[in-house]
Amino acid sequence: MTAPPQLTGARRRLVEELRHKGIRSEAVLDAIAKTPRHVFVPTGVAHRAYEDSALPIGSGQTISQPYVHARSLELAAITPTDTVLEVGTGSGYQSALLGALAGTVYSIETVAPLADRAREALRLAGTTNVHVIVGDGSAGWAANAPYDAIIVSAAAPSVPAPLVSQLAEGGRLVVPVGDREAQRLILATRRGTRIVQSDGEPVRFVPLLGEHGWSA
Repeated sequence: MTAPPQLTGARRRLVEELRHKGIRSEAVLDAIAKTPRHVFVPTGVAHRAYEDSALPIGSGQTISQPYVHARSLELAAITPTDTVLEVGTGSGYQSALLGALAGTVYSIETVAPLADRAREALRLAGTTNVHVIVGDGSAGWAANAPYDAIIVSAAAPSVPAPLVSQLAEGGRLVVPVGDREAQRLILATRRGTRIVQSDGEPVRFVPLLGEHGWSA
């Protein structure tokens, strides 16, 4: 869909702000430049869609700060042939970014009304390679595993074992791990029978609810 000129300019400014903050992946920056974030936020905050800030989307959830999306995607190092699992569809904005980067995306959301709204926003944005599923994202989605990359959009108390088991060889898992108030962005990569893990920057996400996350 075509954005109004003023929104297109705001999107360009957001890309330059993210570049200034250290995002180096041109593929990620290009995806952000092409993806209409205003479609994925409530109309009451649409005028703030291209600020580098988190915004409320209802059902006690938020759309993350664009920098956090960009950094997660950069860590995941997604290629155009990758099959990707997203845990926590939320607004669908990151799903659309993933759709611009990957071959096929499966996105799992525990809150059915959010999943419905995300499907409609993805349709409006012209994204056709993202499949939104309602279920317990902490358990992943074994039906289409293994995945070249898995990105978790909610905070886990530890790296969920089912997600690690669903990684392909060389697959990358990006997940915020910590307590309910503060986490660090973790990158876990499968190398044969080993999982190589590195800690990233501090972040703050809503809790990952489910069997392998937090209880409600």
